[in-house]
Amino acid sequence: MLIWIVSTVLAFPCIAEDSRPNVLFIAIDDLNDWIGCMGGHPDTKTPNLDRLARQGVLFTNASTPSPACVPTRCAVMTGKAPATTGLYHNSDGHHRLYDDLKSLVTLPQYFSQQGYKSWGAGKLLHHFHHGDYDEVFDNGYWKNPEPEGVDCEKPPRTIEEFLDWWAPVDVPNSDMKDWQAAQWAAGVLQQEHEKPFFLACGIFRPHEPWNVPQAYYDKFPLDSLTLPKIKEDDLDDVGEPVKRPSPVAERIVSDEQVWRKSVQSYLANINFADDCLGLILDALDKSPHRDNTIIVLWSDHGWQLGEKYRWAKFTLWERSSRCVLMLAGPGITRGGRVSSPVSLQDIYPTLIDLCRLPARRSIDGRSFLPYLENPDKAPSDIPAITANELGFSLRGARYRYIRYHDGSEELYDHMKDPMEWNNLADDPDYAAVVTELKTHLPKNPAPRKRR
Repeated sequence: MLIWIVSTVLAFPCIAEDSRPNVLFIAIDDLNDWIGCMGGHPDTKTPNLDRLARQGVLFTNASTPSPACVPTRCAVMTGKAPATTGLYHNSDGHHRLYDDLKSLVTLPQYFSQQGYKSWGAGKLLHHFHHGDYDEVFDNGYWKNPEPEGVDCEKPPRTIEEFLDWWAPVDVPNSDMKDWQAAQWAAGVLQQEHEKPFFLACGIFRPHEPWNVPQAYYDKFPLDSLTLPKIKEDDLDDVGEPVKRPSPVAERIVSDEQVWRKSVQSYLANINFADDCLGLILDALDKSPHRDNTIIVLWSDHGWQLGEKYRWAKFTLWERSSRCVLMLAGPGITRGGRVSSPVSLQDIYPTLIDLCRLPARRSIDGRSFLPYLENPDKAPSDIPAITANELGFSLRGARYRYIRYHDGSEELYDHMKDPMEWNNLADDPDYAAVVTELKTHLPKNPAPRKRR
């Protein structure tokens, strides 16, 4: 009998392989919590993100490994945290620039090694795909992510130049590179496949420049928009590394109409990204893979629109560090919400568990599979770690603790202070909280790599 079982498995090696779930892996660039299901902004319109959250589990307290595109995408895709690689900032470059990192096995490579067909389109790593996927869609995005004739190569230096970056473009959706990538991914989903697949699609918006068709701007009338909340003396109780306001943020928030224009543009670009997501989700719903595909959607970090007098990302505060993370599919609870701290660093080991692949002990992060099966599971007491070139931020279920390399500290109680306006690091009533959180700081973190 044993001989018959072994010979049968050898004769039909694809049976076990083909029963494994597919993976639809969607990354959205620079998306903060301004989506309906996370309640980050009252005027937002994100029906497809909200629909996906209802289909699966939404992590409401997810943190990025680093508040910048390059180090976060390297961390998610290689499974190695910034404190392991030494990549803390965009200027450090990606892992393939360094001899000790260039052989790291990325998520799609690992899935290909395990018998999956891997596909990729759009912004996933912060460089072209370099063999990470078995097949890629190249629509010229890496030369210019904008429609023909739109220049995004020169960062704005004045408010007038920013306003050019926050303006509609007179093109149809089909001319937008994100739309093309989403259509391509939708086409892949409509096909029959002999092997399970790992299909990755990166959506560039709402990354600046905020140029999408006029119809998206029309949905957000300037005069009725809600502006972010700021506190005039917000930076009085923080350390020297972050005490000075961003000149760009100061200039924007000082002119209400300019500030309103920035909020309108960001919301319009989120709505466009949401429509791109809708293309993909609709295709999956109509495909033969609907019931055997795990969807993981994540944003690489948040975005600040004047909060704490900062513009863009890069900080260790909540608005930059908090990101969007949701999963749906077979074995995942529908309509679940998890407030336990998790990190995007945990995606790699979680997908390995979900797809029943051999564990990789060499990667960082911990699987959050138990929360996908039971979102009501008690919150973890292990904080999620975010790192940049200035220090580390630890986000727990209630508190955020920040320690900068110069020794200055911040502590925020999110139960009482969700805007992080009151630094409690020197408050003796919170000394035990600070002491406990310090124990989770990375031990012997890698020094920052420099190109």
